[in-house]
Amino acid sequence: MHYKNMLGYRYPKGPFAMFSVYTFTGAAVVTSTVFSLLLFLSIDDNTMMKVLFGTLAIIFEAGKFYAWYEFGERRAHKNYTGAMTALVFYLVLAAISIGGSIGGINSATNKAQGVISIQEAKVAAYDRQIASIEKQIELNNLAAEKYIEMERIATGVTRIQQQNNKLREEQIKLATERDSLPPVTQGSAIGLIDSLADAFSVSQQAAQFGLVVFLSILLDLFAAFFVGVIGEELRFRRFYQHHTEIDITPEDVSKPVGYLEHKPALDESFTADAASAEEALSLEDKVKKAVQDGVITCSKKAVGKHFLLSTDDVDALFEQMMLGGLIAKKANNHYYLVA
Repeated sequence: MHYKNMLGYRYPKGPFAMFSVYTFTGAAVVTSTVFSLLLFLSIDDNTMMKVLFGTLAIIFEAGKFYAWYEFGERRAHKNYTGAMTALVFYLVLAAISIGGSIGGINSATNKAQGVISIQEAKVAAYDRQIASIEKQIELNNLAAEKYIEMERIATGVTRIQQQNNKLREEQIKLATERDSLPPVTQGSAIGLIDSLADAFSVSQQAAQFGLVVFLSILLDLFAAFFVGVIGEELRFRRFYQHHTEIDITPEDVSKPVGYLEHKPALDESFTADAASAEEALSLEDKVKKAVQDGVITCSKKAVGKHFLLSTDDVDALFEQMMLGGLIAKKANNHYYLVA
């Protein structure tokens, strides 16, 4: 496992980091679940069916994130067939979840656009009424000109002027009501959709659909990332706790970039002698010395933990030490140093 390469330099995340990760994950999971509920609850108006469809949405969402967590677990254990199976389940459930998110976000966006459309329709209705009155006044003026030509100013023109005055009053009243309407406020989402439509030279419907799909996919990726972070951290913590007894760092472990090792000031000659003596010992001698000094017991498990060796390497090492006469096996299969 790759964790052993950074065992001396990486430690489990602190409480603040884990609190942040769990908060982000919970928020993303809840948001995705709510959007899926909006889609499934709109399928049927019957109360029983709403409960069933809502439960189905929650099952899909919970199963989706667990499938992603299981994908990370199986991949870490090199069970690639099982990992692919979990990934297929996740992709199917993620497609359903993304569809629910698209429906929920699209519904909220359409509602905002609907409010704006209603306000714009009211203003347009007032404009049409005012324009209609204006046309009626123009027709009355044409009729007044005819009466003037016929020298019937006293009977016809006076009556038309009175009608025009009433129409002007009604026109002013309508204009006042139109101007008293609340202003049409454009939300940030609607403004973004308009900007995208202008930038890509597409219709507002196409820009809205593209934005909704992008946000839905981003939400699922965001949640999947933090679920993966939690799974990876839990695996590392189990590995770290299993190797807490290790008190050495092997020489072949790669150090992180920028790592500065802090060591107490020692006498240079003593350090050089200790280093040369350590390098001169073979792995068998190192194991023998560690057992003699009481650092570890003469067992495969202790040697594997102490020197970070795999099971196959430990088996080969013990077989070689037995052939060399350094260790022997008791009747109960326990090993011991040969004096």
